[in-house]
Amino acid sequence: MEWILIALGALLIFLGIIGCVLPIIPGPPLAYGGIILLHLTSKAQFSSQFLIIWGIIVAVVTILDYMIPVWGTKRFGGSKRGVWGSMIGLVVGLFFFPPFGIIVGPFAGAVIGEVTAGNDSRSALKSGFGSFVGFVFATLLKLIVSGWLCWKFVAAFF
Repeated sequence: MEWILIALGALLIFLGIIGCVLPIIPGPPLAYGGIILLHLTSKAQFSSQFLIIWGIIVAVVTILDYMIPVWGTKRFGGSKRGVWGSMIGLVVGLFFFPPFGIIVGPFAGAVIGEVTAGNDSRSALKSGFGSFVGFVFATLLKLIVSGWLCWKFVAAFF
C-alpha cells in the first residue's frame, strides 16, 4: 500500500511541475497533494507546522496565479477589455497553438481587447506586455513553490 501512495505522490509532484507551465493544471496544489500522500507513508514524516505553512503558501500562490496577470495588464494601462482579452487569449492559445500559445495568447488577447476598446496601438501593446510580464511572474512563482515541494519529496528518500 505504501508504494502505491508513493507512486501516486510522485505522479502528483510530476503533474504539479507540468502544471506550472500549463495553466489548465493547478501545479502547486497537485505538488502539495504529493507531499500529503508521502506524509501518509512511513518513508517521510513532515511536521504539522510544515504542512500548515506550505498549505497556506500553496493557497496564496494559487490565488495569486489568477490575479498577477490581471494585475500586470492593469498596471501597464490595460482596460477591462484588455484583461478579458488576456484571459480569452490564454485559453485559445492553450488549445489551438500549444505550447507557444500559452505565452503568445494572453499577449495577443490583451492587445486585441485594447484595440477593440478603441485604444491606440501603443497603449494596446503596453497592455499586452503587462499581461506577458504578469504571466511570466506568476509562472516563476509557481515553479518556485512546486520545485521546493518536489525537492522535499525527493529529499525524503535520501
